[in-house]
Amino acid sequence: MDMPIWAWLGFNALVLVLLAFDLGVLNKKERTISVPEALRLSGFYIAIALLFNVGIYFTLGEAKALEFLTGYLIEKSLSLDNVFVIALIFGSLAVPPQYQHRVLFWGILGALVMRAIMIFAGTALIMELHWLIYVFGGFLIITGIKMVITADKEPDPANHPIIRFCRKHFRVTENYEGRAFWVRRDKLLYMTPLFLALILVEFTDLVFAVDSIPAIFAITTDPFIVYTSNVFAILGLRALYFALAGIIHRFEYLKYGLALVLVLVGTKMVLVDVWKMPTPLALGLTVSLIGGSILLSLWKTRAKAA
Repeated sequence: MDMPIWAWLGFNALVLVLLAFDLGVLNKKERTISVPEALRLSGFYIAIALLFNVGIYFTLGEAKALEFLTGYLIEKSLSLDNVFVIALIFGSLAVPPQYQHRVLFWGILGALVMRAIMIFAGTALIMELHWLIYVFGGFLIITGIKMVITADKEPDPANHPIIRFCRKHFRVTENYEGRAFWVRRDKLLYMTPLFLALILVEFTDLVFAVDSIPAIFAITTDPFIVYTSNVFAILGLRALYFALAGIIHRFEYLKYGLALVLVLVGTKMVLVDVWKMPTPLALGLTVSLIGGSILLSLWKTRAKAA
């Protein structure tokens, strides 16, 4: 179903309003965002997404509403792994807490643009070349298996090749220069460590997008559903980070749940011409895998909360 132009314009207008609210109100002062505030903001973004889903139900029907909800849940779940890596980046580069929200805001803005390009390109390719669905499915299965194998290995952001490249080919200040991404010294332009953090956050989201966008194609190839569910998941990423940063160490088994979700959706894609998994079943399995891994993690690490 091709969505009318007003639907696309209306949705993107909503996104611009939310971004303006974030930049003009929440991002106006440099400060550390508290966990209660982050939880309220995260709840706000989730509520907006669910209200949008209600709108889809009444305008496009139950099937599309289920596709959106399943896609949103998958994207939201996979973004949890993104939160892990962002926490490592900020910790490794010692990003001051009061400037972390600035990095995340601009990082999310860049992520929205990158994902929009990837979604529309991927949709067009699948429409023209159906066999790519098998390639995407196989890729997700391999990625899920790899995630299980490397679940206990933590990356070292400070020694990332991109960071080494930037330090070798650009002038970089030794210390943070407040909220600035770039500064001038003796008429020379210097990159700051805050901009290095932004580059790494953008690159991280690009890597995660390569996994998450094919995953939602297992649920639907409707560009409007794919795009809107992705955008809502990304919009709430900043709030999700600040809400979970303090307890992220307790989600020890979440990576295994996410890996199983990738294998599940990859299998769904590979079998699409043999057996089409019902969307309610895919939704139920995704909720069970993610919810189960989170509950198991919290139970196993309950001693750390004491």
